[in-house]
Parts: sequence; C-alpha cells; structure tokens
Amino acid sequence: MQTIEWQDFEKVELRVGTIRCARPNEKAVKPAYVLDVDLGELGIKTSSAQITAHYSCGELIGRQVLCVCNFAPKRIAGVRSEVLVTGVYDSDNRVVLAGFDQPLPNGARLA
Repeated sequence: MQTIEWQDFEKVELRVGTIRCARPNEKAVKPAYVLDVDLGELGIKTSSAQITAHYSCGELIGRQVLCVCNFAPKRIAGVRSEVLVTGVYDSDNRVVLAGFDQPLPNGARLA
C-alpha cells in the first residue's frame, strides 16, 4: 500500500448527500442508475452509479451517501456524472454503498 501525506487527503472533497431521485440509466452497458444527490450548499449533483445489484430505485430515495465532489465531471453512458457516490465491493464484486448511522446535514465534509 502506498502512503500519502495528510495534505493529499485534504484535497479530496468527501461530502454527505441525500439521494433525491434515482432512475435506470437506459444507455448504460452495465446496469446503472442515474442519481440526483442533494449536497446542500453545493446544490443537486448528478451521478451514474452501478449499484443495481443491492438497491432498487425506490429504496435509494432519501438515503444519505458519501460523495467525492471534486472530480471533473465525466460523461458516462449519456449522463454528465458530477460526483462519485462511494461504496465497497462485496465478495461477489457488487457495490455496497458507504453510509452513515446518524442523519447528517447535506454537504457536510468528511473530517
């Protein structure tokens, strides 16, 4: 594992957001959802996420997630993805979302 300096970690904008809308990304080669994530003062940002194995669109609404907010926007299967919703691969290589056990303000930064 490569080590980094604290200043490197501080460059990553990891913030809490609440999923407001989730819909299938019809143009995606691999199954994915288009998510609208409320990041408080940063506004509502769009993400394309391959998280269909464990989550339905309905159960994602209102869920708080941890997002990387300072990647450059990227076009993914016709969607302008503005944030990366974080998660971890399970033993079957399916994404489990990173989350929180208490409600947090949208836009709060990981400390």
